[in-house]
Amino acid sequence: MLSLCYKTNNDMKLITSQSIKDIERATCEEQNITSDELMERAASAVVNELMSKFLPSKRFVIIAGPGNNGGDALAVARLLNEQRCKRVEVFLFNVKGRLSQGCKSQRDKLLAMDNIDFTEVTRQFDPPMLSKDDVVIDGLFGCGLNMSLQGGFQSLARLVNESGAYVVSIDIPSGLFGEWNDDVIQRDIIHADMTLTFQFPRVSFFFEENSDIIGKWEVCDIRLSEEKMRATPTDYFLLEAKNIRNVLKARKKFSDKRDYGSTVIMAGSMGMMGAAILAAKAAMRAGAGLVTVHSAKCGMDVIQAAVPEVMFEPDRNDRYITDMSIHHNHQAVAVGPGIRTYDETINALEHLMRNSTMPLVLDADALNCISRRPALLTMLPSMSIITPHKGEFDRLFGEHRTSESRLKTAIEMAKQYSIIIVIKGHYTAIVRPDGRVYFNQTGNPGMATAGSGDVLTGVITAFVSQGYKPELAAAIGVYIHGLAGDLAAEQVGEEGLIASDIIDNLGKAIKTTMN
Repeated sequence: MLSLCYKTNNDMKLITSQSIKDIERATCEEQNITSDELMERAASAVVNELMSKFLPSKRFVIIAGPGNNGGDALAVARLLNEQRCKRVEVFLFNVKGRLSQGCKSQRDKLLAMDNIDFTEVTRQFDPPMLSKDDVVIDGLFGCGLNMSLQGGFQSLARLVNESGAYVVSIDIPSGLFGEWNDDVIQRDIIHADMTLTFQFPRVSFFFEENSDIIGKWEVCDIRLSEEKMRATPTDYFLLEAKNIRNVLKARKKFSDKRDYGSTVIMAGSMGMMGAAILAAKAAMRAGAGLVTVHSAKCGMDVIQAAVPEVMFEPDRNDRYITDMSIHHNHQAVAVGPGIRTYDETINALEHLMRNSTMPLVLDADALNCISRRPALLTMLPSMSIITPHKGEFDRLFGEHRTSESRLKTAIEMAKQYSIIIVIKGHYTAIVRPDGRVYFNQTGNPGMATAGSGDVLTGVITAFVSQGYKPELAAAIGVYIHGLAGDLAAEQVGEEGLIASDIIDNLGKAIKTTMN
């Protein structure tokens, strides 16, 4: 997947739909080009992608709307014809008799060509027969759409979706909004197999429920004004290697283990010591100087045999944790993997939260403990990091139907409680209390395996212990964890990947990112 975004203050911006027209206008002024020339630039980028994927003998059916997205589609049709694609059929939907200036200009250029199979739909529409062997180019409506598809456009979307044809959407699938789609009926949106968007992906591309609508997405660089993009405000960003490389600190030659922090991980219980082992190993591999595991007494021999590099602090209870008092000076404290939700464990967590003078990293059963006693949310130390998967998130904050609605709630809750919320998923979202959201693009489906979240807990905690601010530690940890998973998948495949493989590749992931 190609993801080209633009940097401002070391952050990779995802520009919202409402700002795109301003950026396009500024591009034309700055580069002394017309909007028609910018449209040609976009169409050329789309056609280059199409010609790299399909033979000229393919049948291309272009459906164009009355706006500039339709103008892009008409320009694509003309360029396909110039590429000697003999089976190009064009349908321009002009049902209100109003075309944008760009769309009208592109229609006139298209009609000036010989042997163009062109239909301008003003009232009745005799739909073409489509099959799985055809390619439909969707240029009905782009990110400027301000209302759901209605009437005949709904029917057209359903016709395309039911045809089995391969669908390529220009900019964004028609009917999908660039950001929020919680109230949109999915069957009324054109479902693309591929979306060719311009300059940067849209926020809606990162939500699970939209994946079947967007298909595979690629970004086409149409050289929009970098100066204007830098100046355009947004709360949404995409993590890339250069973001992480810019903040990672190389180790000094003259240093010792205490320079990289002391970490305590409160994890494990009878039958769940594996979670503690994974979190502890991950913290060591991610660079923590000292790691102590606090767990039930029954875990002493298991932990010390499995991870000899860490220290073990036994709880007074044999089977589960009942005391989370901090007995030494630690730079980072993590709680949750495998601790279960016994009442005494919840009491211990409450004591820790009431008395902690530093942010905590909370995952897994720590979050389940809080969901059983919701008042604990108000006791979270400022800038603590919580790392829920969607099930844990919903237990904390109520049921959510979509990942989009979950993100909206996370933005509110991060601000309300002054915490960092890491919503785990294919595009893990790091939500900060200032309202900024960072989407991560490393990682793969093979990481949907037992223990992967425990590893992430250890990794994030290790970066906190090394002195990174919690918001940076969360972003670095998520990125490195995903990259380690990608490196592991290259070795063993997605199906064979287990959490220990991620740990084994953490060092290489950090080294790869820093170089």
